[in-house]
Amino acid sequence: MKKLLLSLFIALIAFGFTADTARTITGTVTDKNTGAVLPGVAVRAKGTKTGVTTDGKGRYSIRVQAQVSVLTFSSIGFETLNLPIGKKTVVNAAMEQSQQALNEVAVVGHAAQKRMETTGSVMVMAPSRGSFVHKNIVYRPQETESYAGINENRFHDPLKDPLSTFSIDVDAASYSNVRRMINNGGLPEKDAVRIEEMINYFDYDYPQPAGDDPVNIITEIAAAPWNKKHKLVQIGLQGKTISTAKLPSSNLVFLIDVSGSMNDSNKLPLLVSSFKLLTDQLRKTDRVAIVVYAGNSGLVLPSTSGDQKTTIKDALNKLSAGGSTAGGAGIRLAYEVAAKNYIKGGNNRVILATDGDFNVGASSDEDMEKLIEEKRKSGVFLTVLGFGMGNLKDSKMEVLADKGNGNYAYIDNINEARKVLVNEFGGTLFTIAKDVKLQVEFNPAKVQAYRLIGYENRLLEDKDFNDDLKDAGELGSGHTVTALYEVIPVGVQSTFSASVDPLKYQQNKVSAGSNGSPELLTVKMRYKDPDGKKSKLLQEAVMDSPVSLSGSSSNFRFAAAVAEFGMLLCQSDFKQDASFAQVINLATNAMDKDKEGYRSEFLKLVRSTKLLAKDLLSIEDSKDFNEKD
Repeated sequence: MKKLLLSLFIALIAFGFTADTARTITGTVTDKNTGAVLPGVAVRAKGTKTGVTTDGKGRYSIRVQAQVSVLTFSSIGFETLNLPIGKKTVVNAAMEQSQQALNEVAVVGHAAQKRMETTGSVMVMAPSRGSFVHKNIVYRPQETESYAGINENRFHDPLKDPLSTFSIDVDAASYSNVRRMINNGGLPEKDAVRIEEMINYFDYDYPQPAGDDPVNIITEIAAAPWNKKHKLVQIGLQGKTISTAKLPSSNLVFLIDVSGSMNDSNKLPLLVSSFKLLTDQLRKTDRVAIVVYAGNSGLVLPSTSGDQKTTIKDALNKLSAGGSTAGGAGIRLAYEVAAKNYIKGGNNRVILATDGDFNVGASSDEDMEKLIEEKRKSGVFLTVLGFGMGNLKDSKMEVLADKGNGNYAYIDNINEARKVLVNEFGGTLFTIAKDVKLQVEFNPAKVQAYRLIGYENRLLEDKDFNDDLKDAGELGSGHTVTALYEVIPVGVQSTFSASVDPLKYQQNKVSAGSNGSPELLTVKMRYKDPDGKKSKLLQEAVMDSPVSLSGSSSNFRFAAAVAEFGMLLCQSDFKQDASFAQVINLATNAMDKDKEGYRSEFLKLVRSTKLLAKDLLSIEDSKDFNEKD
């Protein structure tokens, strides 16, 4: 036996075997002169191809082999910095601004602002930390990405707030965007995490509608994973799946941003490849036109039959990026082309592909909202596809899709393009129900407090539910929508249920009828047909008959896992006993069929985030993630 082991040892040496002595180096990169953190800095192990970029807080984490002795830090406008690492595991870098760049800078600043203006021949940008203008080119680090602020939903007392009303959301951009950030070695900004979009990125095996309505309601109740004394209520909607052959004809206008900001490999080139995938799905009865915009807008391809695939792809291949971004003019032209080729009873839609960086013409969110709201009345809907990183204007694109009766997806790679434009072709482009709203009434005899998880930017006033003039979300062919409520049952002690003094002038009390009712809540839904003006009502009472978490469906457990992951990422005030280990366990036991591998990919993402949280966060911050391994 000893001879055998010795032989193996000699063989390993002969084949150049070395032990894995790789280690992880972390740190923060700052501006040497101002102390401001620097996002978007390239950090590379010198002499290798291993590299990462700093996140929005200037932090990085890189795994290097034993032979690496120097890290190289580089960023446009700063002197390249080489730092020896020795035996360190933490290497902080302070970079000096390049003197050559400073001589040609129009504006340099370190106070976060949002608006950009042009004056004469020099582009002036209100200062953003680490951003500058060099030779009339605006360079923006990752932190110039913009996200709408999220005020997390709180718990409500059903005696005071018995109704919860919101518009459905079938967008899934947040998940693929968060995935991009994590895969690039950083944790996402809190406002980039929209939990409902993460949940609805995945398909759930809900039963198809059996009646005349194109959508049905599915509900399930079990214990909340992060607090076993609380209940988790899942409300699912399933849109009727219509085969591609039976879908109405499409009149599509590809509206493509070819401005200078789209000149990265993960922007225009990926965009062109994505639209080629969509082109392959088109039929002879479908039509496509291509409009582009940069400094000016223009018609690249007149409306063309969907069977002329070579012609459409040739037009896409000729696109190149350059110039400023006349987004408003491009959108106007796209709608004009769509109106000219309008198909009655068909799917008339503009597909806007951009990084959202509109800076010439109608550029404010308010201006763009008004333009899109005006155009949707014509029956032409809007789909928005976001591309790229560094200056992604997520907040603006979400608003445009919402106001345009469409959906918003973020394309970070060609596989995501395939998911959105091939696998989910019908759901992405064909609306079967519009202005879909949900209203949930809770029984105070059963419910002490409730909280809607996510949907913060989709909340409606209770009176909006019956108002057919109030815009809401759209549901596509085969789409599923999932919403989760966390419920604190009556009698459970909770810090989230604050007591108040009795009212002097009115009474808040449980009605006699509700005391004996087995119902926990009632779900009501309103929707309109795609070309309809009057809504239809569906409703379903949900009995208070929860099952154990282990006895719940794979749909329920997986949605709960994604919600728990989202709460960890945004460091929710309500994460309670949530942990990465629990998310992994839940998702592992809810893989179901997973034909496309999306759930397996989610598991890998959670494991990567778990490692990043340990590497990138301080001890105090790590406690916020409540890790329990």
